[in-house]
Amino acid sequence: MTGGAGQGVQLGVPVRDPAPVAGCDVCGALARQRVAAYAVGDRSKVSDCNVEIRRHPHRA
Repeated sequence: MTGGAGQGVQLGVPVRDPAPVAGCDVCGALARQRVAAYAVGDRSKVSDCNVEIRRHPHRA
């Protein structure tokens, strides 16, 4: 046993925030919530909004 801390954590390139679909009220509301969350430093809410925008279904 060496007693060392081992390998450090390696993070990838940050993923960009998803763009809301133009004309979609749900995406627009989530994008506004995301802006408000950024303003107060609520990164958890920002992440939640991003997940919802990515998962929100749209017809092709």
